[in-house]
Amino acid sequence: MSSIFYFLRESLTGFSRHLSTALGSIITIFLSLLIIGIFLVGGRMVENVISSVESEVSITAYVSDDASQSDIDAVQDYLRSLDTVASVGFTTKEQALENFQQSTSSGIVDALDGDNPLPASIEVELSDPQEVEAVAADLATNADFQQICDDPADPSESIRYGEKSVDRLFSLTNYVRYIGVALIALLIFIAMVFINNTIRLAILARRKEIAIMRLVGASNGFIRGPFLMEGALHAIIGAVLAIGCLELLRNVALPQVQGALAFLPFDLSLNTFLVIYAVLLVAGLIIGLIGSAFAMRRYLKV
Repeated sequence: MSSIFYFLRESLTGFSRHLSTALGSIITIFLSLLIIGIFLVGGRMVENVISSVESEVSITAYVSDDASQSDIDAVQDYLRSLDTVASVGFTTKEQALENFQQSTSSGIVDALDGDNPLPASIEVELSDPQEVEAVAADLATNADFQQICDDPADPSESIRYGEKSVDRLFSLTNYVRYIGVALIALLIFIAMVFINNTIRLAILARRKEIAIMRLVGASNGFIRGPFLMEGALHAIIGAVLAIGCLELLRNVALPQVQGALAFLPFDLSLNTFLVIYAVLLVAGLIIGLIGSAFAMRRYLKV
């Protein structure tokens, strides 16, 4: 316990002696963590929008007019057995015509002269939209579906899920996720570099004191302790400042964004922010310790 108090006292001493350098490190960590925090909040909001868009991805499988109900039920049971399928529904020819009538002008339906060219269909909602192509391929090769589809020559032509649009959608959402991870990694690296430089300067300024401590038999851990504590102190202060700014944004800016874009699922719960705050605090502490450790490994010969 006495060693911890010593490390803390020495880290505060180093902080006060090299105030300008320490403030530079803290500001860098603060800005890095603030940007990371804003990106995490924005990323979570974008993820909500992406999930909302992806949840609209579904499969429509058209069946022939002479398909028996038992065959249709067999196909539906097969689809329900798939882990990636959330729900399965059936739309009759009459329901399809009624839906079409509600979405278009009544004159078009009247021009059909009582004929109903629309086929019945099986509607498939997915629990994992990313598996839409796999589910569609499985359905096209299902023997029961091949018997009832409205295009027996090519069952895949009876299945619609917006192939080109879905491919572009998933490509875009995956790129967004990858770019987010890359930016966060870059910001963490920048913060570690600045902490490394700050601790290196502190080590060089106290090299005579370190040499004396080695002569009197101080252990490597005892010498390293204050520098690790100082790096952690910089990081924690920076993290607290970043959390304070994010909390201000949550209470001031975010409600305005939600009000202006009420049609998008931007709403984030307090628990989401608390998790982000915890991530920033832990990330700041880890960044501070790792940055200090690298500085000592390179410049502190103990």
